[in-house]
Amino acid sequence: MRVLPEIVGRDEFAALIIRTDYSDETAWQAVVAAFMQPWGENGEFEACVHVIDDPVWAEVTPDDVLAAVRRDEDLSVVFVADRVTMQSVQSAHCALLACDVWDEEEDLDPMYSQELIDTSPPREFRTAPAAVHDVHANLSIANVDFEEFAEEASADPDGVLRPCWATAVSP
Repeated sequence: MRVLPEIVGRDEFAALIIRTDYSDETAWQAVVAAFMQPWGENGEFEACVHVIDDPVWAEVTPDDVLAAVRRDEDLSVVFVADRVTMQSVQSAHCALLACDVWDEEEDLDPMYSQELIDTSPPREFRTAPAAVHDVHANLSIANVDFEEFAEEASADPDGVLRPCWATAVSP
């Protein structure tokens, strides 16, 4: 694993997005524009993000990202803009990789939680930029479990979590 710089200055309410692919600047700008949009059913919330756009993170694996961000006790999820994200810009997904920061096995007592240890839940899923803020907010307040978001993403034909308000049918 690479030694990565410590992430400093992140507001605990800001979603953390780390860029690890530097192959397409135009695609990156499209991703940034997508997650900077106001969010919520009527766009009532401003985007609050902390973006790491530093080539030292180039080609870093999700495991390396998790090792670097686990020092932040207020962080429950990190979003990675990787090669798949940049390639999905053409299909209008811009799907970021959401990675669960919590190391569940580290906190579970095998005497009481062996079933959870044996059947490890999903640790990552793809999410549309418009859903980043909803995922971050709900995980931060423990309103929804990471596994619930991962299941919702896996139910999508493209395997991408989309914001719930985007799937509502308008009259």
